[in-house]
Amino acid sequence: MHITGGCHCGAIRYQAEIDPERVSICHCTDCQRLTGAAYRITAPSQPGSFTLLSGEPRGYTKYGDSGGLSRQFFCPNCGSPLYRTNGDGGAIGIRLGGIDQRRDLAPKKQIWCRSALPWVDNIEPLPRFDGED
Repeated sequence: MHITGGCHCGAIRYQAEIDPERVSICHCTDCQRLTGAAYRITAPSQPGSFTLLSGEPRGYTKYGDSGGLSRQFFCPNCGSPLYRTNGDGGAIGIRLGGIDQRRDLAPKKQIWCRSALPWVDNIEPLPRFDGED
């Protein structure tokens, strides 16, 4: 599937080919901290298909919970998380929130569930509103 996307302020734009069947939710503590949310949703791009169309993201590198090198890329202007790579520059995991076609990309699996917040599977009974109340 061909996707396009970018950051919140519009300074960075990209395109890629992804497999919608590989979209996943990650509950690791790094993803929780990097997003400020309970989990992160990622769409892995097909090798060699990710292209930056405009802007220059900034990178941050650390070792992840798995022990592997993880390089996170974000917009230096607005801070939007964009994508990650592993230490060898191989796989690119695109952050769902920046993908223009995100409504079409339902997650197919969850990983690092041992770090999941205990309430994350139980939000269905919460009241729902179409805007702020």
